[in-house]
Amino acid sequence: MKLATFSQNDVTCIGLAMDDRMINLSIADPDLPTEMIALLEAGDAVKKALEKSVTNVKASIPLSAVKLEAPVLRPRKYLAIGLNYESHAAEAAKVGLKKPKHQIWFNKQVTCINGPYDPIHLPSVSDQLDYECELGLVIGKRCRHIKRDEAPSVIAGYLICNDVSVRDWQMRSPTATLGKSFDTHGPIGPWLVTPDEIGDPHDLDLRTLVNGEIRQDGNTRDLIFDCYQQVAELSTVFTLEPGDILSTGTPEGVGALMEPPQFMKEGDVVRIEIENIGHIENTVIREPV
Repeated sequence: MKLATFSQNDVTCIGLAMDDRMINLSIADPDLPTEMIALLEAGDAVKKALEKSVTNVKASIPLSAVKLEAPVLRPRKYLAIGLNYESHAAEAAKVGLKKPKHQIWFNKQVTCINGPYDPIHLPSVSDQLDYECELGLVIGKRCRHIKRDEAPSVIAGYLICNDVSVRDWQMRSPTATLGKSFDTHGPIGPWLVTPDEIGDPHDLDLRTLVNGEIRQDGNTRDLIFDCYQQVAELSTVFTLEPGDILSTGTPEGVGALMEPPQFMKEGDVVRIEIENIGHIENTVIREPV
């Protein structure tokens, strides 16, 4: 299934994306939750209702008639891992960064969440705006102390993340959080794809294009710490909750490490594609002040 959050006529709903159609779940079954985290928290109790909704013709509307929003509008946590592709670690070694022995995590403050096709801001305080193509996973069950082989059972699905980064602000403190959390710098989507439609999350092609030019072209086979290891590591420390987003790392080709560096500018269009999910695409605009 492709679980989506969408708006139509100033009303925001959740639905099922089906080819060129959207099934409005509020119409298909008024008893279903009306917000993504609540739907995930309901778990198996709503599975049959969701499956039945697929065939509800009255609830079907053209996909072109809706605005896709971030699938999870208000996650409790948005965490991202650093230097987690072999290729990215290799390019970062050129500027003195070492391949990590342990997982390196930082927060993206949840106010950065942005829609899959909404503009991203070029900050007024920096011209070092960069992209990072990442597979994101979304937690589906409240969990703690999850072992690696148990991790698939707590993952609700996968989506695309652009871990937009402001490099000078990222480097001005050890935590990286400031440079990762500017408003609009967390575009995600276009929907949450359930694991049965993803296949092996560790064998997905992914790439970034800026103004049609391929900048990143990789595969999740290149992950240093895989998705399930990431869930195990974090759940050792704290409770993961439905709707939490984990952004799993980026391959080589970030703008900051090109020679010379290639940062995004006003008017640039950045598109991120991941196999079995689709794409998100965002235009860079000057930050409103």
